[in-house]
Amino acid sequence: MVSFFKEYKGFAIVFGIISIIIIAIIYNTLNVYKPLDIYQPAMVSTELVDSTIQHQKKYHKIADFKLINQNGKTITQDDYKGKIYVADFFFTTCQTICPIMTGHMAQIQKELMNDDEVMLLSHTVTPTIDTVAQLKRYAIKKGVNDEKWNLVTGDKKQIYQLARKSYLAVKDQGNGDAFDMIHTENFMLIDKKRRIRGFYDGTKQEEIDRLLNDIAHLKKENSLLIN
Repeated sequence: MVSFFKEYKGFAIVFGIISIIIIAIIYNTLNVYKPLDIYQPAMVSTELVDSTIQHQKKYHKIADFKLINQNGKTITQDDYKGKIYVADFFFTTCQTICPIMTGHMAQIQKELMNDDEVMLLSHTVTPTIDTVAQLKRYAIKKGVNDEKWNLVTGDKKQIYQLARKSYLAVKDQGNGDAFDMIHTENFMLIDKKRRIRGFYDGTKQEEIDRLLNDIAHLKKENSLLIN
């Protein structure tokens, strides 16, 4: 018996090495990096999407914009160029879901304060009420870092179009105003190419945890593309 094992010792070693390699290959194959989805209008509930683009299946991205932040500064897509960012829609006088959403945005800000690759963008859906001065008071109250997080107001028609045609995040039922909006609890994750990579319920902690994980996932995707 001893002589048998001595005779096949070399074979056993080679076989063991090959087995390890095969197992490693199978493991790596099963754990291939899977990028986040790239959301198109056709993938989203029709109540959140403008009827003109509801059937669009590719090439969707966030449109150019020009809005005013809490400091009276003009904010455009160029301020977010080369950035990953989280966007949402809110209004400062909201007493239901907005305080929870803003608290969770503040959490994201805290978690990623030192990450220059990630920014935040919150659009008011009541721009006539949420003036620059009102946004500034709200920003101070909520601990907004001006370098990280813009609260923006501006032309209501433009904000509505961004909500419905770009971020796919706002319902159109309202009080009869042609540009009235009912915002949702959604947070949207936007990549460096201005594409939507995820939707998250901004009122739920587990969704915020998922969002933070997806941001890390998206950063990994960017690094793989660079390398």
